[in-house]
Amino acid sequence: MFRLEVRSGVELRMLEDRHTDEVFAVVDANREHLRRWMPWVDSTIGPDATRQYIRKSLDQFARNEGFVAGIRVDGKFAGCIGYLPIDWTHRKVEIGYWLAQEFEGQGLMAACARVLVDHALEVWKLHRLEIRCVAGNTRSAAVASRLGFQWEGTLRQAFLLRGEYHDLHVFSMVGRS
Repeated sequence: MFRLEVRSGVELRMLEDRHTDEVFAVVDANREHLRRWMPWVDSTIGPDATRQYIRKSLDQFARNEGFVAGIRVDGKFAGCIGYLPIDWTHRKVEIGYWLAQEFEGQGLMAACARVLVDHALEVWKLHRLEIRCVAGNTRSAAVASRLGFQWEGTLRQAFLLRGEYHDLHVFSMVGRS
C-alpha cells in the first residue's frame, strides 16, 4: 500500500488493520500529552476504537476523499497525518496531524505536512488548504506558519474539548493556480 519517504529515516505509510495494536499503544502511552488538544483520545480506550478509525480512513481513501498516513521514524510509529475529507466541489481540504511527545521538536511534522501540501496542490490541484488548531496549541500553529500558511482568524468557541468550548485558529494556503 502507500508508502513515501519524507527524509532519511522518516516515512509516511497508509494505515492498515495490521497497524492497530501499534497505533493504539502509542496513543495510550501519550494519552495525557494528546488529550490536551485531541477530543478523540478519551474515547480511544482500546484497540477496537483504533481499528475502527483505521477502517474509516481506508474507506475515505477508497472514496477518493484523501487519506491518513502513519508517520514512522526509523521504523517506529510516531503519529498520524492526513486529510480530512476533500471537498472536490470547492477544491479544498483541511490537513490534520498528531505526534507522540518523544518525536516533537525535530521538525518532523513540518516535513511530513510539506509532503501533503505539495501533493494537494501539485497532484490534486486543490485551491485551498487549511490547518485548524485549538487556541493555545502553539506547536500546531508553528507548523502552519513554517509551511507558509496565513493566519486567517479565530472561530470563537468552535471546538468542543472535554466538555468545554475553545477558540479555533484557522490558517490557510491558497493554491498557485
